[in-house]
Formats: sequence, C-alpha cells, structure tokens
Amino acid sequence: MKVVLATKNLGKVAELGRILAPYGVDLVPASYQPGPETGASFAENALAKAVEGVRETGLPALADDSGLTVDALNGMPGILSARWAGAHGDDRANLELVLGQLTDVPDARLGAAFVCAAAYALPDGRSQVVLGELRGTLVRAPRGSNGFGYDPIFVPDGYALTSAELSPEDKDAISHRGQAFRALGPLLAAALTTEP
Repeated sequence: MKVVLATKNLGKVAELGRILAPYGVDLVPASYQPGPETGASFAENALAKAVEGVRETGLPALADDSGLTVDALNGMPGILSARWAGAHGDDRANLELVLGQLTDVPDARLGAAFVCAAAYALPDGRSQVVLGELRGTLVRAPRGSNGFGYDPIFVPDGYALTSAELSPEDKDAISHRGQAFRALGPLLAAALTTEP
C-alpha cells in the first residue's frame, strides 16, 4: 500500500523505508512542501503533518517530529531542534549552537535524549501517534559521517560510538525514530486492512 511520508528529507525517507519494509508499507516522499511545525509538542506536530499529507495527496500519510532534548538546557532544543540556530535544516549551525551553549557545563551533566513522535493519518479520519526515546550523552566534538542532525554529537547509552559512527542498521535498531516507527508500523498495517 502506498503511503506518503510527509517530508522531503531523503535521508529520513531511506531510513523509514528500511524500518517499515517488514510491514508492507511502500513509502513515497511528499510531492508538496510540508507546512510549518506550529504545535506545542512533538506529538502535535507529527499528527498535524500526517493530516496535512492526507489532505494534500488523498493517500494514507505518515509523519514524525523528532528532536534532541538536552538535560542541561531544560529539554531544549526540543521541538525547535531543526531550527535552533535560526534557519530550518542547517544541521551544522544547530549542532554548533548546542555545543556552544554547553561550553561551561561539566561532562557529567551532558545527558540528552532523542525523542520521536510518529503519526499516521488515514483518509477516513483515523489517526494514531506513538513516541520513541533514545537516552544518551553528548560529546564536545562531532564524530562520524553516518546520519544527520545531531547524530555526530550524541552517544547512545551503552555505546562508545556516536549515532553518526554507527552503521545504518545498528542505528535503526536502537534509534528513537526506529522505536516509534516499529511500534507504529503494525498499527498502520492493521488500520489499512480494516474498516473504521
């Protein structure tokens, strides 16, 4: 079943395509420009984007909103992660701003989490949102070239490598996005095969 993924981020399309393959979901990237994220939470933003995807395409739609929450920054950048430095999607500037804000924070207080809200919306009005979270610690200098966003400065709990140093398969197995979409995948598959 074709399902639109409400993003133009091809890295995210590839990542979620791998994660959702076992559920028979054929992801297609958005052919429209997704609107701004104006919700007050990851869940609100994800659901709004999924509903917009249905409205724009008439297809079932998936969306997510995810970001980095830093303990020493009271959970920020949070829902502002993609535009923390101002311009949306400037990964390097966002990462450098977070590191700059943590300059005087002791290493022992560099706890953080990646959080993801994953949502689906169907043309018949049904929808669902699930959350995934990956705890870890930030490092002071970027490492690795796999991944995007804050991956180069985030070391998942129990690992020595940053998310950007992990293989795509290893990252998918533990990531916040992987957790959320593995939980959402069977729910979406069931919803697509049942009447409301």
